[in-house]
Amino acid sequence: MPHAPIPHAILLFFAAVVAGVINSVAGGGGFVAFPALVFAGIPPINANATNTVALWPGTVAASGAYRRELRHKTQWLAMLPLFAVSLFGAVLGAILLLKTPQPTFMRIIPWLLLGATTLFIFGGRISSYIRARMQQHQRADALHLAGITVLQLITSVYIGYFGAGAGMIMLALFALMGMENIHNMNAFKTVVASLANGVAVITFIVAGAVAWPQAVVMIAGAAIGGYGGAYFAQKLDPVAVRRVVIAIGLAMTAYFFVHPQ
Repeated sequence: MPHAPIPHAILLFFAAVVAGVINSVAGGGGFVAFPALVFAGIPPINANATNTVALWPGTVAASGAYRRELRHKTQWLAMLPLFAVSLFGAVLGAILLLKTPQPTFMRIIPWLLLGATTLFIFGGRISSYIRARMQQHQRADALHLAGITVLQLITSVYIGYFGAGAGMIMLALFALMGMENIHNMNAFKTVVASLANGVAVITFIVAGAVAWPQAVVMIAGAAIGGYGGAYFAQKLDPVAVRRVVIAIGLAMTAYFFVHPQ
């Protein structure tokens, strides 16, 4: 891949900072980072792979900032099945992406963005509904946990393939498991996303699908945004952040429907 011109490098750096902040607070940083890479001239599949590599360090940094919310050993044990299927599913999704022809992927991008934006619009209501239902039960039974694990497997395949909006699905699944503290849920969502995206990153690197000059610029920005966003997450209005993410998602969806690349 060619080196990023200075204007493109500036665009990608600040897009990555914003994406890192969004990912650590509400998820959905791909709504900003992926279009920025496409606008910078990177082919769509390579842009998606580069986006995953670039934002991954920021997600890991956000996990570090949430360390106080990750001290509950019982929750770690409950999450183990989700960790396992996330690793497997993300590899499958990454391989599926790499086997998709570039023109085909470009045609489905608007639909992927539309689906991800829809998840953001209705994700909060879904999580609230599930949490209300779970208040009637002391714990999820084995059938519930099996269903949650299967849903997480599907979600992780999507994370490896595209990923935008997957955070809302995971928050709903955690609510189904009986988790109630939003900061605790965000912490484990970040850890699971870090694991899933980590194996996708390895897959993309081995396949040579990453535009490294652009990725390096964005890694720095995403790490700054990810740690800073997680640190100040409790001071930000999550409703306002979600509205901004939805607005960006709708704008990018409309753009790619009207201007297919």
